[in-house]
Amino acid sequence: MAFRYIWVLGFFVLIIILWAFNRIGERSSRGFFSNTSDNVQAVILARLDLNKKQWQSRLFFLGLSFLILAASGPQIGTRVRPVERKGVDLVIAFDTSTSMDAEDVKPSRLAKAKFEIGQLISKLKGDRVAIIIFAGTSHLYLPLTTDYEAALLFLNGIDTDMIPTQGTAISAAMENAMMAFTHEDDKYKVMLLISDGEDHEGQALELANQAVKAGLEIYTVGVGLETGSLIPVRSTDGSRSDYKRDNKGKLITSLMNPSILKDLAAAGNGEYFHFTNNKDTHIDIAKSIESMEKRTISSHEYSEYEERYQLVAFLAIFCLVGSLIIPTRLINKNQ
Repeated sequence: MAFRYIWVLGFFVLIIILWAFNRIGERSSRGFFSNTSDNVQAVILARLDLNKKQWQSRLFFLGLSFLILAASGPQIGTRVRPVERKGVDLVIAFDTSTSMDAEDVKPSRLAKAKFEIGQLISKLKGDRVAIIIFAGTSHLYLPLTTDYEAALLFLNGIDTDMIPTQGTAISAAMENAMMAFTHEDDKYKVMLLISDGEDHEGQALELANQAVKAGLEIYTVGVGLETGSLIPVRSTDGSRSDYKRDNKGKLITSLMNPSILKDLAAAGNGEYFHFTNNKDTHIDIAKSIESMEKRTISSHEYSEYEERYQLVAFLAIFCLVGSLIIPTRLINKNQ
């Protein structure tokens, strides 16, 4: 049993106080009558039935109690009904290489990507979402789920220190994505690859062709500017202490390479998007996902409380009306 407006039950305290005052008043009345003469009592109580008067008071307070209980919205038992959700399986592959710390997109490539994907996840309706992280290696970070709050928590925890092996293994991420999907359908599968466009293994296009045959569509997102940016090196307190350098001590400029991402999107029957400083790209991605053909991802039954205030409200009205119409006049059978 549950209550929709449980705070209303606090009015029972007021009912108890009123009932206590009523009892005190009844006892005072009895004391007054006991101190009067028999003739006075006979005159006062000649036409008053004390027993019915007590029942009138009981019905009144009982009616108020039922009224408060009805107003609190009692929910009793369960009601089971089928629920269907339609959507696609979306696997988001996140590049967590150190080049994603570049600040050509503010506040950084990774932070911008996390913000946009967070907005995208908040707009999903019924779609299952999974997250893969990759740098030099690739790992399934979050399996397919419809728990968007959990997905956002996992998303917020992504950083460039998660994978010690550096690089940009797009091919490994695609292999992980294909394994993340269930094999019950040959469509309704989407991979969203977010990267600055470097592929250190060079097998991504070949895997894209295999993915299309397996019913997987590949959408790609480039993060950063083609002019590139230096890669900051952070100290333990999070402040920028230097920029990344090569073995010869020269500063490394990370260039965003959209060509491989565009080729992957074309080979994967998808679209290419670009995260920039002056556009909310997640809106375009959400529209593309929304326009896809959906399948029934899950069909299950769930239980919910059923509203049962009607009977309690009827009892409240019955008691209150009864307290008003019950006769308290003493009926003299000799008349």
